[in-house]
Amino acid sequence: MNDNDSLARAFDAQRSHLNAVAYRMLGSASEAEDAVQEAWFRLGRQGESVDNLRAWLTTVVSRICLDTLRTRRARAEDTLADDVDAYLPDHDRSGDPEHQAMLADAIGPAMLVVLDTLAPSERLAYVLHDMFGVAFEDIAVIVGRSTEASRQLASRGRRRVQGLGARRAATGQVRRAIVEAFLKASREGDFGALLSLLDPDVVLRADAAAVAAALTAPAGAPKIASEVRGAELVADVFNGRARAAQVAMVDNAYGAAYAPGGNIFTVFDFVIENGLITGINVVVDKDILATMDVQLV
Repeated sequence: MNDNDSLARAFDAQRSHLNAVAYRMLGSASEAEDAVQEAWFRLGRQGESVDNLRAWLTTVVSRICLDTLRTRRARAEDTLADDVDAYLPDHDRSGDPEHQAMLADAIGPAMLVVLDTLAPSERLAYVLHDMFGVAFEDIAVIVGRSTEASRQLASRGRRRVQGLGARRAATGQVRRAIVEAFLKASREGDFGALLSLLDPDVVLRADAAAVAAALTAPAGAPKIASEVRGAELVADVFNGRARAAQVAMVDNAYGAAYAPGGNIFTVFDFVIENGLITGINVVVDKDILATMDVQLV
């Protein structure tokens, strides 16, 4: 057996996995096949041996799919395939773990529709990490972001996939009213009003850049920890503060931002459920902000 035959056999051993990755990325059987075939061509052009073939091929297929998704988004195409069942297991393949996983997820048309709402990088991060266990460090290389930004991409994708997340639980106008009331209570130092808007188990999370910025802030500014739990502690962080924050659309949902001169410096991403704020994510990291769609209102 020559080297080409050996390489072909090794590639064929990974084909089912690669098809599964590409199909979840693209939602189209034909496009998934094209991506996997292109990966085979690139493997043939690879001038040196590959130590971890599965990881190498997964990376290559992911990059091909990311390019396809970006092109699709730029053209505003609706490419949800009619051949959704093409990769679901038949009776002869029911023992194949990759195909069993496809059936178990019950992704079908409904899941693919949800995945199609994600930005390309969000979809890639969510699919690779949550469905295939790829490390965020490896995803970061593919999307050209930091590890933390890749984690944020997957997290946002996950929220949307899980019923579009608790962030969607509040209707637009109700959500805006809650955010505006929170900012008003914060600016006016109305501790009681803040408590009335916060769930008793509310969680405030801040990225490393937000924590560092708080440590160097002038006296009297809130000292934010990476995680603060409980309504009273979270209310204390914001009591008499947030004077320059304003309502903003954060990934198409009402939140808040601090934007001196119109430049987004800090984003407050609210989780609202049953009329109460259950979570506040404070984002300052520029790399993460670059992945977010923030529009001042």
